[in-house]
Amino acid sequence: MHWPFCESKCPYCDFNSHVRHAQVDQARFAAAFETELATMAGRTRGRVVDSVFLGGGTPSLMEPGTVARVLDAVAKHWSLAPGIEVSMEANPSSVEAERFRGYRSAGVNRLSLGVQALNDADLRRLGRLHDTAQALAAIETARATFDRISFDLIYARPEQTAEAWEAELTRAIGLAADHLSLYQLTIEPGTAFFELWRKGALVVPDADVGADLYELTQKVCAANGMPAYEVSNHARPGAECRHNLVYWRYGDYVGVGPGAHGRLSGGNGKFATATERHPETWLSLVETRGDGLVEDLSLNAEEQGDEFLLMGLRLVEGVDLARYEAISGRRIDPRRIADLVEHGMVERLDDARVRATPAGFLVLDAVVADLAA
Repeated sequence: MHWPFCESKCPYCDFNSHVRHAQVDQARFAAAFETELATMAGRTRGRVVDSVFLGGGTPSLMEPGTVARVLDAVAKHWSLAPGIEVSMEANPSSVEAERFRGYRSAGVNRLSLGVQALNDADLRRLGRLHDTAQALAAIETARATFDRISFDLIYARPEQTAEAWEAELTRAIGLAADHLSLYQLTIEPGTAFFELWRKGALVVPDADVGADLYELTQKVCAANGMPAYEVSNHARPGAECRHNLVYWRYGDYVGVGPGAHGRLSGGNGKFATATERHPETWLSLVETRGDGLVEDLSLNAEEQGDEFLLMGLRLVEGVDLARYEAISGRRIDPRRIADLVEHGMVERLDDARVRATPAGFLVLDAVVADLAA
C-alpha cells in the first residue's frame, strides 16, 4: 500500500512522492484505500495475506488511526497468515514515540527507517530533514517499540571515501537490530540531483569506485554477521524482509494506493497492475469506479520468464531453472549458462539452481539479458 505524501522532495528521489502544503484529508484517502482494497479482494478470493508493506512517500505522516483503518480493511477482506509481517516505512524527522506506539497498536510489527546517512553534512547534502541525533533517537525508539526494525543507508555519495564508508557502515551494523538496506546513490532523470549532475555541479564516484564500495559493503556486512541475501539488502539469518522476498521470488502481490504496482495470477496467466500516480486523480478514480487502475496487462510467458529472472537473480539464493521453464515455456540454453560460468558471472548451486556471482551482481542487467536471449 503506497502513501504518496512527503514533507519535502529529496533531491535524489524519483519515487512517486508528492508534497502538499495544505493538510491532507486522511479520512477521505483512508476511505479510498478501503474501497480499492475491497475491489482487489474481489480478484483474489480465497488467497491468504502473508505480509503487508506500507511504503511511500512517507507513511509515518499517516495518523495511527489511518493506519489502523487500512490494516483493518486488509483483515476484513482476506485471511491473514499466522505471524503475518506488517512493515511500515518511516522517516526519523517524523518520529514520535507516541505515534510509534499507535502504529504498533494498529498492527505494524516491523519498521523500516529512512536514515540514509550517519553524518550531518551528508544528510544536508541529501536533502534530509533530520540530523544524526534524530536518526539515532529514532532507531532507539523503534527498537523499543517494534519486534523488528531495519534502516536504509545510501553510499557512493559525493566525496565519500572507502575509509569513511567502512567506519559509517560498521557503526550502522552496531546500531541495527537484524536488517539493513544499503543502496548505491544513482542519479535518476527528473530529479534535482540529475540537473545538478548534468550541469557539472554534482560529482559522484565513478563506476569503478562504486564497484569497490559495493564489494567493501559485502565484506564488512558478512564479517559482522549480516550477509547480503539480495543485491542491496542484508540481514541476520531468519530476519530477511518476507514481504520483499515475495517480489524477488516472483510471487503475487496486490498494489493499492497512488502509483502502486501489483502482480496477480488469474485465469491462464499473470497480470501486471499499476494505479494512477497523481494522488488526487487516483482518489477521484477510486471514488468514481472503485479502483485507480491505469494498467491491467496480461503478461505473456516470455514476459513472465524475463521478470522471473530479473527479480530472482537479485537474490543470493538464485533461481530455479525448472520453475523458469514452467513459467516461460522455454529452456535456457545450457551453453549460455556454461559461458557465463566460465566468465565468472554465474555459478551453479546444483543441477536445479543458478545464481549470480559477486562479479555478476555488478553487471546483473547484462547477465539477465544474456540468459534470457
